[in-house]
Parts: sequence; C-alpha cells; structure tokens
Amino acid sequence: MDDPHVWGRVAAANSLSDVFAMGGSPLIALNIVGFPVKTLDMSVLEAVLAGGFEKVKEAGAFLLGGHSVEDKEPKYGLVVYGEVRIDSVWQVTGARPGDVLLLTKPIGTGVVATALKADMLEDERSLQEAIRWMSTLNDLPRKLDPALLSLIHACTDVTGFGLAGHSLDMLSSRKLNLILGIRDIPLLPGVLDLASSGLIPAGTYNNRIEYEDRVFDPMKHDDVLMDMLFDAQTSGGLLLALPEDGAESFLVALRDIGFELAAVIGRFTDGKGDIEIVDNI
Repeated sequence: MDDPHVWGRVAAANSLSDVFAMGGSPLIALNIVGFPVKTLDMSVLEAVLAGGFEKVKEAGAFLLGGHSVEDKEPKYGLVVYGEVRIDSVWQVTGARPGDVLLLTKPIGTGVVATALKADMLEDERSLQEAIRWMSTLNDLPRKLDPALLSLIHACTDVTGFGLAGHSLDMLSSRKLNLILGIRDIPLLPGVLDLASSGLIPAGTYNNRIEYEDRVFDPMKHDDVLMDMLFDAQTSGGLLLALPEDGAESFLVALRDIGFELAAVIGRFTDGKGDIEIVDNI
C-alpha cells in the first residue's frame, strides 16, 4: 500500500481477525512497530498508527501502547487480546458431513497487490475494492444474533495460505472432504484478467506447490480460476462451516452487515481430508 494510513487500517484489520475467527471480541491491542527513522519521515509512522487506531476503535477495543524498534523497512501490526465464552469458541476443525462452507469476502488481493507493485493496475476499481475488503473487519461475533452464531461448527480466516490452504486446515482431522464450487467463489473485479497476464504473487505459486496434491481434479478446470484457490490473501474473509438449512438466513444477515458478496462455496462430505473441485456446488 502506498498510502500509510490505508496500510495501517489493513494491517490492524488483519491482526484483529484472529480474535474474530475464534468467535471472540477484541479487548486490548498493542502496537508492534519497526520503522526506518533515518530514511522515512515520522509523519509516515503517524499516519500508519492513526489508521490502525481507527480499526481498533471500530472493533470496540482499547489501544494500550505497544513496542517499537528501528528497522531498515517499515513493519506494523498488533498484538490483540480478546474474550469469548469457553462454550462458544470457534475452532478450525469441527465441520460435519452435510455442512456447507460460506466465504465472507472476495478472493484476489494477492493478485491485485502484485499488479500494483508492477505498475500494471489499470482498473482503479480493482484497487479500491481490494482496499475496501482488506480494511473490513471480520466482526461477526459482535454484530450477528447469538442464535445465528450458534450455528457455526468451524471457522478460520483466509490469509497467506490462500483459500485452498485454509480450507485444508478445516479438514485436518482427515475425516472429511470438501466439495468446492470453483465458480461459486466471489472474486475481486478484474483479478482474472490480471492473473491471465501473469501477475501472480510468489506466495500463490508456493501455495499451489504445497497444496495441489490434495486438490482434485484441477486439470478439469480453468487454470486461472485454479490460481484463485491458491492466491495468498491479506486480511481475507472468514470461512464458516454450518448446517445447510441455516445457510440462507446466515447469508441474509451477513449481507445486512456489509458482506454483500458472501456466498456458499462448498459442502463437506465424509472423506480423507481432500478438496474436490466442481464448477458449482
């Protein structure tokens, strides 16, 4: 991100997501900063911290200081402490056969960031939508009705390991498979054209190498769409496993709080911990 204020907002939203992904509410945040004081003006750091503070306040938490060091390149994030009832903790595993998989945010931030770095991002809408979604808090626990939240059997957020990697985390018990509708996945505008031009981040290639042997059958599907499964995300959405009969009401509630692109993208079945790709579920 070229704008330090935006960078601070995105970094903070990404840090806060770990608490939301466990069904919790953030209470306290601490800044963690590395900054090149000899080469960048302190106003840059002020803008980063201001952006982060905005997201901490939006999450209902308190910022209580932090720690900073001089570094050769700027680094920023948060340590976040939160709370959740012990009987309401969302875990990565816990999905059941017959559950559906919901995704709350569109995929493609890795591709958009790579295009921006290469100065090949011609569609400003792609960047603005990427920033909007990366800055959006995954604040379901504080905004949705407890009756809806109780439907969730498992949850994780989508970050650097991509949609495939984090979906496979949900299958780590090796007792389930996931049927994933590749054309059901919401995408940021323009990302397929960018990916077709070769603007794929290194992290996406690494994810594909790491996880592709558990994703079947990729040869039957468009290669650029397959790249989206492995695209390394920053501050991505939540993956939620819940009963199929509660999915529609959950989607309505998600759209009411701003996740208008949320979609059902998969279904869990008995299996051995693999992902089966179909066009649509």
